[in-house]
Amino acid sequence: MQWMTAGAGVVHSEIPEAEFTRTGGRLHGIQLWVNLPQRDKMIAPRYQEIPSAQIPVAQTKDGSVTVRVIAGEALGAKAVIETRTPIIYLHFTLQPGASLVQPVPKEYNAFAYVLDGSGLFGTEQERGEDGQMVLFAPDGEEVAIANPADATQPLDLLLIAGVPLNEPVVRYGPFVMNTEAEILQAIDDYRNGRMGQIHV
Repeated sequence: MQWMTAGAGVVHSEIPEAEFTRTGGRLHGIQLWVNLPQRDKMIAPRYQEIPSAQIPVAQTKDGSVTVRVIAGEALGAKAVIETRTPIIYLHFTLQPGASLVQPVPKEYNAFAYVLDGSGLFGTEQERGEDGQMVLFAPDGEEVAIANPADATQPLDLLLIAGVPLNEPVVRYGPFVMNTEAEILQAIDDYRNGRMGQIHV
């Protein structure tokens, strides 16, 4: 897993491994952008690479729910990644008939993205399916997720949550700032090599 804090700017390239490029196959990747608060927009860039084997994994006692803890905490496991802002980023797998209740601070906004399968979300048990995003109402301190007992496959999903910044957002291409003037400065910094370069 790669966790990049762009801050004042970083140039990067995402290329599959040589073996995958040569042999092909199915590649499943998720890229999540977490906006920094205005006060942190120009901090020094930072890159963290966490090998898959080092991402904390936890299970319920009966093994019906497994979680990979990318950011935050779940089922007694805590993430090893350091985030600039407090967020929850959890990869859950629920076997048929399994359910979970995950604590989420009431000031957070939360959503789930269904990677595979179909499940029931929230107290209203709204259905969410493969490729859909489910928004949770900000009306409690936990979210409920279930994979129905009659499901024919596991439910695989990401649960993401964080504190809303309540700041203006201006974006252009890969740049996310708070004002148009800041966007123009970011473009100028990029064009003039102040964000680094990719060496091939």
